[in-house]
Amino acid sequence: PQQPSQPPGYGYPNQPPGPTGQAGPYGYPQGGPQQPSGGYQQPPGGYQSPYQQAPGYYAADPNAPYGYDPYGRPVSDKSKIVAGVLQLFLGSFGIGRFYVGNVGMGIAQLLTCGGLGFWALIDGIMFLVSNDRTDAQGRILRG
Repeated sequence: PQQPSQPPGYGYPNQPPGPTGQAGPYGYPQGGPQQPSGGYQQPPGGYQSPYQQAPGYYAADPNAPYGYDPYGRPVSDKSKIVAGVLQLFLGSFGIGRFYVGNVGMGIAQLLTCGGLGFWALIDGIMFLVSNDRTDAQGRILRG
């Protein structure tokens, strides 16, 4: 029930009667702010952040030292351009494959002289134009 001195629809609900509960001009109560008897209480110690690191600090993922591509795949520290150029010019020795960490394929190219040059040429072009080439750890090569 509202106080008889308050017009309907003004003031705060459930306010105790007295000088601080009387409606002043424009329907606001007179006196200082009232603390509700029951309700939300601020926990002692203030706000606790769920994160324990400094602001602006980014903890890198050790599985993706250079982040992730737009598809969520980890990006390698190796470059596909370097791998492709190495494979084009030194592919008969398997240097492009050794660069990305594929030692087995590098040895196979070394023993076959890069598949008589054809394997090395096609492999070098594929390194340069493909966006799905990975290093030995399965991470996508950087552009």
